[in-house]
Amino acid sequence: MTLSHLLSAAVLTAAFIAPSQAAEVGVREIKVAAPERGRDLAVTVWYPAAAGGEAALVGDNKVFKGAPASKNAPLHEGRFPLIVLSHGSGGRVQGMAWLATELAKAGFVVAGPNHPGTTSGDSTPADTPKLWERTQDLSAVIDDVTADPLWSGVVDGSKIGVVGFSLGGSAAMEIAGARASLDAYARYCDTYAKWDCAWYAGGQAYVNDQPVRVDKVDLRTIDKARFERSNLDRRIKSAVLIDPGLAQAYEAQSLKEIAVPMSFINLGGADTIPEAVIADKLAALAPQGTYATVAGAVHFSFLPECKPGGAELLKSFGEVDPICEDGGTRSRADLHSELISLIREDLQRTLKDPM
Repeated sequence: MTLSHLLSAAVLTAAFIAPSQAAEVGVREIKVAAPERGRDLAVTVWYPAAAGGEAALVGDNKVFKGAPASKNAPLHEGRFPLIVLSHGSGGRVQGMAWLATELAKAGFVVAGPNHPGTTSGDSTPADTPKLWERTQDLSAVIDDVTADPLWSGVVDGSKIGVVGFSLGGSAAMEIAGARASLDAYARYCDTYAKWDCAWYAGGQAYVNDQPVRVDKVDLRTIDKARFERSNLDRRIKSAVLIDPGLAQAYEAQSLKEIAVPMSFINLGGADTIPEAVIADKLAALAPQGTYATVAGAVHFSFLPECKPGGAELLKSFGEVDPICEDGGTRSRADLHSELISLIREDLQRTLKDPM
């Protein structure tokens, strides 16, 4: 799971600023009703755009480089597949703008919510394992985008995919049909003291952008029925899972029953991918599973490119994870280029080339 829980609104709030050049895709911020949450979701939508709109950089802030887009640009005529995005634990969907803009250029409408309780500045250990809430968020986005007159004329509701990273990969797994075992997950955390397991045991959360002390989370006290239930949304026709969390907890039979293509991507090589997210065995279980790795990458390579001085700024805020560092000699821009190609090709292959 992404461990950037320390990244505060003071660092990350600048989602839109004027860029140095015009963007090639449109972007809009919308609100989506989420009755199960009792609140609206903040959702960002990227889309093929006609000329117009206000030039902006999405996700640009003091640490990370943004991606260019045209804010509120007119929608391009046509019918395009819909991709729902799920960000990592402690992250924001705007941090996936480097990928979403390229998918929009390739002819996809891309929509992602900021998941309450596991978003930067609003992230608690108790909320983290509640994957049923994340899948409900994604289904609510599909409900809204396919029904809203603005989007329904350009979205092909028969071609819907999901892309998830880390904890978002867990949500993508589950909305595609995977089910997890609470007992298996708890046993895993009994012996694995890193990543998500360390987060549960750390006694710290972030509420209203401030660190607070909380009780440690005993996974065995989580609502077992909700944790283990099916969160399948049959409208999902393809899933791309990047470093999916809970990798040791999924029920093998549930993966064998998944009827849609599952494209698994791990960041790094066989000797560097953490046990928490290793996905080769998951891919082998899925009837239409594929598996790829990105050499020279680490888990944080899926985050945006860092600006000069970004690493030092993070350290000044108390961040201990090497968020701006990658695994070898390849730049993050180069790693992103390979990831974009892999993900775009997977979606074009499984949802058919939209252009």
